[in-house]
Amino acid sequence: MEIIGSGIDIVEVKRLRRTIKRWGDQFLRRVFTETEMKYAGNRRALYEHLAGRFAAKEAIIKATNVGELAFTDIEIINNKTGKPCATIINKKSANKKYAISVSISHIKDYAVANAVVTTKD
Repeated sequence: MEIIGSGIDIVEVKRLRRTIKRWGDQFLRRVFTETEMKYAGNRRALYEHLAGRFAAKEAIIKATNVGELAFTDIEIINNKTGKPCATIINKKSANKKYAISVSISHIKDYAVANAVVTTKD
């Protein structure tokens, strides 16, 4: 396993909230997959949750060397134990080559995420 890259990002929750209120579904569809939006709908702290996912996607984009990688090419869903798991979708060759480890944390005002991308064994 070889490290391809690492990335980190921080998002101000109120800035993301303003963006969503201004652009609505247009912004949400550009950034999040349908599966992610369904999962987010069940969250009590919706904007904090979305800010964390946004930060994670930014961190993954910084860590990868895939070229053009859109936000919706990355899907982040929690596994059964609650750990966020990231997958590159819509780029089959990248998904076969890379493993992504992601960590997300948020509080009322900020969300932060870290990503490490490695080659698969």
